[in-house]
Amino acid sequence: MGVDAKGPSPIVSESVAEKDLDYDSESQVVHESGTLQRQLKNRHIAMISIGGVIGTGLFLGTATALQNGGPIGLLLGYIVVGTVCYSVMISLGEMIAYLPLPGGHIKLAERFVDPAFSFVMGWNYWYNWTIFLPAELSAAAVLMNFWNKSVNNAVWITMCLVVVVTINMFGAGAYGEAEFIFASIKVITITGLIILGIVLDLGGGPNHDRIGFRYWKNPGPFAQYDNIPGTKGRFLGWFAVLTQAAFSFIGTEIVAIAAGEAKNPRRNLPKAIKRVYIRILLFYIGGVTIIGLIVPSSDPGLSITTSDAGKSPFVLAIKQAGISGLPSVINAALLTSAWSAASSDLYTSSRALYGLAMAGNAPKIFLKCTKNGLPIVALVTSAAFSALAYMGVSSGSGKVFGWFVNMTSIAGLMTWFGISVTYIRFHKGFKLQGFDRKTLPYAHILQPYAAWYGMFMCLLICFFSGWSVFLRGNWQTDQFVTNYLPLALFPVLYIIAKLWYRTPVVKPEEMDFITGLKEIEAETYDEPPPRNWVERFWQQLM
Repeated sequence: MGVDAKGPSPIVSESVAEKDLDYDSESQVVHESGTLQRQLKNRHIAMISIGGVIGTGLFLGTATALQNGGPIGLLLGYIVVGTVCYSVMISLGEMIAYLPLPGGHIKLAERFVDPAFSFVMGWNYWYNWTIFLPAELSAAAVLMNFWNKSVNNAVWITMCLVVVVTINMFGAGAYGEAEFIFASIKVITITGLIILGIVLDLGGGPNHDRIGFRYWKNPGPFAQYDNIPGTKGRFLGWFAVLTQAAFSFIGTEIVAIAAGEAKNPRRNLPKAIKRVYIRILLFYIGGVTIIGLIVPSSDPGLSITTSDAGKSPFVLAIKQAGISGLPSVINAALLTSAWSAASSDLYTSSRALYGLAMAGNAPKIFLKCTKNGLPIVALVTSAAFSALAYMGVSSGSGKVFGWFVNMTSIAGLMTWFGISVTYIRFHKGFKLQGFDRKTLPYAHILQPYAAWYGMFMCLLICFFSGWSVFLRGNWQTDQFVTNYLPLALFPVLYIIAKLWYRTPVVKPEEMDFITGLKEIEAETYDEPPPRNWVERFWQQLM
């Protein structure tokens, strides 16, 4: 599985060494004018990786998924996408623990595939998180309506926007502290809801109704999608869960973008990657299992159009059990989740733009940083797009904004596809040049097969994401376009970039595995041993 080591020990050719010196001299010039600084501690990285997993997709999106797939369809859908997520994360982890560079997988794609692929991945990723930001601000406004509907949503959007921009303007350290707090609230909330769900299922609620596996029997383990009978209806219901589940999991790769600002990255990043499977099993697989037990897939409450706590399957079960007061608590937790997501969106989109500029795929002005390592131009530019949230206030522009948001799920999956492709190339070049994978800070026994699996499944889910519009009487042009436009744009943009750059795909024997290692090695150190059982527990937890 993972193997810790100080670094690689291969014999480096003179040509590669010369290229290393050239890069180092350039790097020094950039450093003098200001660059990103490593401010994120181990606990920050740990919570950023958790915060990228837990969001409104788990709290609210599971309602639609349960209705479409039934309890077993929901569980199987999340298990499948969970395996895809894990495959992508171990692929990303192996690369980013070895080369924790600013720009993350965007910069790695330039090294191990080609500049055109880096161009497409970078702008696709920037679009994804730039659009996510106003979407989360709009979601926060809707959540505020749970308590007060008399205030215009524009007021709530402005309030949340000020908080998010302020956090990010204080730099990566402030973002890390805020995310540590927000993610802690999310972890406590979902853990508490899972425990409460078990209690309710066993009859511990005020009504003392022992549910057990009742809803797996009636209305049944699978739902018939669109009332289509037989095996076909059940299969379509399960497949409908995949896209929603993918939306819930997207964001786990944020840790790669944070790698360029992580302290002691060779130690801290592998620890965060190694524990991804625990979070997937505990929070997602555990969460959807409990949801399938305590809420029937035929519950009319799953169909409500609101996006506040009232739609959460957990809240539906709590109300059915006769518990009052908790929905407001859950809504407050959802609000912090939206704030956390919006803060992460701005951080990620600004660093993605910085990474694009580093790879030469965006104007160099986006490389400008303050003395404390804040990419100020990239941050302000990305923050400006948050004004799109105000489109959601009116119905007409809100529909157009909804189209942009719908495309982010497919764009996120295409990012996972790009990461998998990059790793396959990385693995081939690493092996061909005689490097020993045992010297990597993090290596996984399932590679490269996990990367091939992740690449195939991402394409499969994307290709069939809009299948429901082809059902008789279900055609919707806007849904077809929003599902397939991001998928079609990926190869189109790659061809355009290929014609523009006119650079060949990097040959495995010419891949650069050396540049930047000196600086990374210099920033690697052994953590002090724990002095007592409290510190030992904290070290294991983080």
